[in-house]
Amino acid sequence: MENINKNRLFVASCMALLVTAMTFAIRARLETVFGPEGIGLTLEQIGWAFTPAFFGFTAAMIVGGPLVDTLGIKKITWLAFITHAIGIFWTILARDQTSLFLATLFVGIGNGMVEAALNPMIASMYPKNKTKMLNRFHVWFPGGIVVGSIVGWLVMDVMGLSWQIMVGTLFVPLLIYGFMFIGQQFPVTERVKMGVSNAKMWKSVAKPLFLFMVICMFLTAATELGTNQRIESLLKSTVAVPLLVLAFINGIMAIGRAFAGQVVHKLKPEGMLLFSAVFAFLGLWLLTITSGPMTFFAAAVFAVGITFFWPTMISFVAEYIPESGALGLSIMGGAGMLSVSVVLPIMGNIIDNASANEALKIMSVLPAILIVLFLGLNLYMRNRKPKTAEA
Repeated sequence: MENINKNRLFVASCMALLVTAMTFAIRARLETVFGPEGIGLTLEQIGWAFTPAFFGFTAAMIVGGPLVDTLGIKKITWLAFITHAIGIFWTILARDQTSLFLATLFVGIGNGMVEAALNPMIASMYPKNKTKMLNRFHVWFPGGIVVGSIVGWLVMDVMGLSWQIMVGTLFVPLLIYGFMFIGQQFPVTERVKMGVSNAKMWKSVAKPLFLFMVICMFLTAATELGTNQRIESLLKSTVAVPLLVLAFINGIMAIGRAFAGQVVHKLKPEGMLLFSAVFAFLGLWLLTITSGPMTFFAAAVFAVGITFFWPTMISFVAEYIPESGALGLSIMGGAGMLSVSVVLPIMGNIIDNASANEALKIMSVLPAILIVLFLGLNLYMRNRKPKTAEA
């Protein structure tokens, strides 16, 4: 890796993830623009319009994952840039459920390609510090949601500008990461570095441990992203500015991920996951019984719970099943986003026909199940050591 500028690639990767994360926050703000009090869509219709952000992400990761090994990280990264640009521009032009659906599809594909290319790139560049560096990379997901939430609040609520201008702010980090990737040499993936055959790669994703982690990913991602994506609807009756609660949650997550190295050293990935499930359950339960300023306390507990979910699920596979390569990481990320595409319309239907409180109660069942699953994982992983490819 003598000619590879790791620092520049890592910073550019963080900017790419910033775009991904800002789309989540801005999409949450668009729920009120396109909703019953705006353009007139029901919350269930908006849920369906937003689903391609997640199944498009899933498709991009499942397709892009194996291609990262063959086409290389560089080509998949530029494909992410192009689809991001198309999706952002199309969102600005969206006027109904169909156009919003198609715009969101391209954004979702771009987001998926970012994860498909850059998770394995970081795992390859930092083989002895995967969990630490993947958590640092994923600082920019909650960090980007904070930025997007504040941008949405400032542009629309404080400055009174149009929602199109809010969406247009996404072009700033998009152009920055495009510029930073220009002319750079990219590393090969860890699977290529290890010389693992395609047959062994496919065999590794059929292992019981891998399949177990995929099931867990469905639940962890739905708990984190399903709740955050519908924060406007879930909390509008209990707090004045739900988008600021979203920023608060993700600010805590960003700080936690920035210092994940110390937590990893003490708990190991499987311990972190159990810790996360307990706090996620407590946080969701508290959100059902709090209002006003106390909502922020409940949100803080929930934030502590979901902070390490996504990057630690990804890094667990990178640490213990590295032979699964970019495919394994993509299946994990794809499974997570697919679960959210299922959860969003269901949550919208519950809020439309019952209440936000009922939706929160149902969502709290997911981390409760995870507590049991991760207890079993901790028992199973005793005395097992991670596998790495040398740099």
